[in-house]
Amino acid sequence: MKTLRIILWDHLSHDISSLSDLDMQMDTILMCETVDDCTHVKHHKKKLVFLLSAMRHFAQELIDKGCTVIYTKLDDPLNGGSIAAEIKRRCTDTPFDQIVITWPGEYRSIEVFKKLRNERSIPIIIREDKRFLSNLDEFKRWASNRKELRMEYFYREMRIKYNILMDNDQPCGGKWNFDSENRKVPKENLEIPQTYSSMPDAITQDVIKIVSREFDNHFGDIQPFHFAVTSEEAQQAFNLFIKERLSDFGDFQDAMIEHEPWMYHSHISFYINVGLLDPFYCVKSVEQAYYDGRVSINAAEGFIRQILGWREYIRGVYWLKMPEYKNLNFLNAKRRLPEFYWTANTNMNCLKQCISETKENAYAHHIQRLMVLGNFALIAGIDPVYINEWYLIVYADAHEWVELPNVSGMILFADGGLLGSKPYAASGAYINKMSNYCKNCHYNVKEKNGLNACPFNYLYWDFLIRNRKKLQSNHRLLMIYSVLDKKDKASIDSIVNDAKIFFHELDKLPYDNSKSVS
Repeated sequence: MKTLRIILWDHLSHDISSLSDLDMQMDTILMCETVDDCTHVKHHKKKLVFLLSAMRHFAQELIDKGCTVIYTKLDDPLNGGSIAAEIKRRCTDTPFDQIVITWPGEYRSIEVFKKLRNERSIPIIIREDKRFLSNLDEFKRWASNRKELRMEYFYREMRIKYNILMDNDQPCGGKWNFDSENRKVPKENLEIPQTYSSMPDAITQDVIKIVSREFDNHFGDIQPFHFAVTSEEAQQAFNLFIKERLSDFGDFQDAMIEHEPWMYHSHISFYINVGLLDPFYCVKSVEQAYYDGRVSINAAEGFIRQILGWREYIRGVYWLKMPEYKNLNFLNAKRRLPEFYWTANTNMNCLKQCISETKENAYAHHIQRLMVLGNFALIAGIDPVYINEWYLIVYADAHEWVELPNVSGMILFADGGLLGSKPYAASGAYINKMSNYCKNCHYNVKEKNGLNACPFNYLYWDFLIRNRKKLQSNHRLLMIYSVLDKKDKASIDSIVNDAKIFFHELDKLPYDNSKSVS
């Protein structure tokens, strides 16, 4: 049977299910660079270089193995501009008996393939993505009849299923979760190893030129470009993490330091999410490092929880709740995204640091995303449509299946608590504790009110006041609201007035549409 096998830009694994029964003599593999993929949101330029270069390198690996590969480049004059158009073109050129593809990472793509299946006489087979450790039916069964979908319980079941960090039927170290030991305050003069760096080869250099030419109005810096773009390089990046940073990852997982964007994190989400690294291999490797005595339990468990727990759980929530999930806005947030999310032109140093590093690297670690960039979006009441689009644009590891539940559920509480048990709102005190950002800030984190006060301080309380009707019954906020109720009228008035002045100035800022499609 003559088969056309589709490889998307996040399917770059030789073990992907769409290639599992490849007939080297009969089958053709189709890979396409399309304007539609590059611009359905205006992805960070460095993200595009990474994705397109990784695609080209993977295609060459397939060709070197003897596969028949049709590869459509962006500058191909016959490029149809979308994956659907390219499939139709290739099926017109050559008669195929069937089309095979692995389950994609975005709901919009599933809709494209379902529509194609209805339009074409050729059967289109959509296979399970076996790179994930929990399939969608399994997650659906786990989630059935649960009012709250708490990751912790799902994670424990995954640990048991795969026998990871288990001592017979009990978790290693006597606890399932060592998160409380992963919040050490960053010490001065930490020696933080450099992240993995690869020199761009001829393929990557060519992609850099194309992205610079075709997508110059997109957000972000291209140079310097040092990401891995092959599975071999991704493996080197992961090995470097285990060797140099994993031992400190647990302790300083939540720490933030000026001009240190990489900290002790692994920076492998780019590679796992497109297929250059196998997630279970990463889990087993870190587990072995713990068993060998090279790293502590809090470092190993903290890393494994992110992949075996959080990553699998987030994907399950996405596919369980789409397409409705994308439109949720429990707190009725309506503010547009401030221009400084693109320019970093703000007096709030924590935001300036995180946005600047995002612009430079197409990366920020999870606490920067959650407790600085996301925290501000939450307490400022930014519409989920805008902030979701921003996160999808700016981060090289962002694909909608992972971005949307993290932002709408974890960051914005837009799902009303389906994913997170409470809104992750915080005052400036948290940022001051976990970073050195406040030392060089225009505002004073110790001041609670007034023009010199850190805006996070009064915006935090104003957020709780504004959303009291929807949040006061949340059991994890009962103590916070009891503290609020003890404030006198003058204090409440100061909070509300400071927030009003801040929002008045914020809303006067222009909204830069040049980086956005909304």
